[in-house]
Amino acid sequence: MEENKEKGRDEIYSERVRAGKRTYFFDVKSTRSNDYYLTITESKRRFKDDGFFYEKHKIFLYKEDFNKFVAALNETVDHVKNELLPDVDFSEFDKVHEDDEETIDVSSEDDSELKWD
Repeated sequence: MEENKEKGRDEIYSERVRAGKRTYFFDVKSTRSNDYYLTITESKRRFKDDGFFYEKHKIFLYKEDFNKFVAALNETVDHVKNELLPDVDFSEFDKVHEDDEETIDVSSEDDSELKWD
């Protein structure tokens, strides 16, 4: 059944962002009709009696909603940065941790606006 579920939804591109105890996956997938959509997955490692498991939450984002999603995300982040936490230096969170080679240093990039190409 898992095989049928993934049929026609090939993964085209993937980015992983490690963020403390969470990992975010940004995956571009294709539909059967050769259209594309984005899945955003938050994965958290949780412990259980007999070991651990990954708790996942997923958002499906379709091309017609990309611009609205990015605009709302940018406005919300800007509101938090400028109105709620104006004294926080957010650039301190951009530093690369030496022990985490997957962390990306975005301090040189303009983080005020997300871009969708």
